[in-house]
Amino acid sequence: MSPTPTLNADIFKAYDIRGVVNETLTQEAVYHIGLAIALRARQLGVSHIAVGRDGRLSGPDLVNSLANALQDGGLNVVDVGMVATPMLYFAAHTLTQGSGIMVTGSHNPPQYNGLKMMLAGTTLSGDAIQDLYQSIVQGQATAHHERGQLSQADVSANYQARIVSDIQLSRPMKIVIDAGNGVAGAFAGDLYRALGCDVTELFCDVDGTFPNHHPDPAKPANLQDVIAALKAGDAEIGLAFDGDGDRIGVVTKDGNIIWPDRQLMLYAADLLQREPNAKIIYDVKCTRLLAPWIEQHGGQPIISRTGHSLIKAAMKEHGAALAGEMSGHTFFKERWFGFDDGLYTGARLLEILSQHDNPSAILNALPEALSTPELNIAMPNEGDNHRVVAQLQQQAQFPQSQTIIDIDGLRVEYAQGFGLIRASNTTPVLVLRFEAETEAALAMIQNEFRAVLQQAGIEDLPF
Repeated sequence: MSPTPTLNADIFKAYDIRGVVNETLTQEAVYHIGLAIALRARQLGVSHIAVGRDGRLSGPDLVNSLANALQDGGLNVVDVGMVATPMLYFAAHTLTQGSGIMVTGSHNPPQYNGLKMMLAGTTLSGDAIQDLYQSIVQGQATAHHERGQLSQADVSANYQARIVSDIQLSRPMKIVIDAGNGVAGAFAGDLYRALGCDVTELFCDVDGTFPNHHPDPAKPANLQDVIAALKAGDAEIGLAFDGDGDRIGVVTKDGNIIWPDRQLMLYAADLLQREPNAKIIYDVKCTRLLAPWIEQHGGQPIISRTGHSLIKAAMKEHGAALAGEMSGHTFFKERWFGFDDGLYTGARLLEILSQHDNPSAILNALPEALSTPELNIAMPNEGDNHRVVAQLQQQAQFPQSQTIIDIDGLRVEYAQGFGLIRASNTTPVLVLRFEAETEAALAMIQNEFRAVLQQAGIEDLPF
């Protein structure tokens, strides 16, 4: 490995490291990132670290480079093999005092891969990720005088056993699961059968080319196979997972998609029966109906910036029992570890729904407003989206608004709805979402945003 690596700074994202394999994310780059992580780990007093990978074709080579670097950097490495991301987090919590690295491209296309990193119980994000980059380019991240050891561990049985010991279904359920050929497919069916479910599996063979549909349950197109299976069979509910198993999508028997902010209502109402006055965190993309729901059920709602690592930091700061974001990451601290886990979230959902004869009716009855899906405006260059949002935060006027929340872009609250514009931290796009009680209110809010965006020179709008 060269002592002065060529690194692409753009792979160091806000929540993780991510790039195109053999272009921006090379084995050499991963090796030097591994040395930088080892340096930071030693500074924190970490001696052991877990590594795992999802089902992408590039995973084995990248894990080898990573593990080699971590050992060269003086750490003892526990390789847990091909696992879902929450299983790597589980390994970190149970085997290494909270340190682990997952090699995953999450829901990105097959040519991508990346690293999600946790050291001493804290998920790296923002400045901590940029510090890794700086330590590499400044030549600080080098081999340690004492090389660490490598061992292997299989955590799948302990992970499943821990969930099965926690979750009690009131009755057996018939479910459909769709893993989109992502790594969750290797474990989800066995887990839910162990809980007493009759499971129909769709695309649960792990295939890093994702030949059937993309493993991203945030997109309705990727849920059509679950919807069709529910319609054709006698299953009661459908669950879909993203590529690395830390997010979940939920579909009712009648084909309704229950978006994650409405799912969070169900989890919150259940949890608050056991933990009155608990703090529950949600991100800026979630429905405005969520905060009053949490309050009505005796909880304290807290709004947060978007991003799995930022949500985890907010949970620690506030001592929250539960958190969720619109993308499908759900974080249970009550009865679980506080990390985002699509497989465990599915189990908690089934526990609640098994208490009812008609699970779809329970889900469909959750409060709902008129809303748009997430809308994206592509920017020409990296960083343009952040510049536009910073400009709007300084200059934009929304004459009919009541409140403006600027912790993550601009969430503009109105008497009958809200509009959101924020900069994605993973791709150069502006993210927008609108919600209102009536079509007229929705149109009014969109008109105010349209005027603001056009004043900023953005004409080609998706609404």
